Amino acid sequence: MNSRCQVDLIDMQSEPDQEFRFILNYQDHLTKFTVLRALKTKTAEEVAYHLLDIFCLLGAPMILQSDNGREFANRIIKNLAEMWTGLKLVHRKPRHSQSQGSVERSNQDVRDMLVTWLADQHTTKWSER
Repeated sequence: MNSRCQVDLIDMQSEPDQEFRFILNYQDHLTKFTVLRALKTKTAEEVAYHLLDIFCLLGAPMILQSDNGREFANRIIKNLAEMWTGLKLVHRKPRHSQSQGSVERSNQDVRDMLVTWLADQHTTKWSER
């Protein structure tokens, strides 16, 4: 576990929960263990804050794979990666689902389950824990 992890964002702007509009999806490539975090924005600062929290909880992976979106390919994320020796950042093309296949599939599963749960519960509050 934690050899290669993938990170992506699920866009929930069409179903916002108060100020939350995105879900960070962090997934271990081998085990498919997934950590989800509600985000208000997709700024590099907010993404880095949640990645730091995940790294402190689980340890940083050897390889962190993401798309080339501005929220992942920036100086803040590079600085975060430099805090852990041995962590390599790998960026793939945005909206190129083959290179991020596992986490992209997980994004769809999470979204589908969330939409079903929201309808069953008659609520729009998906960010509450």
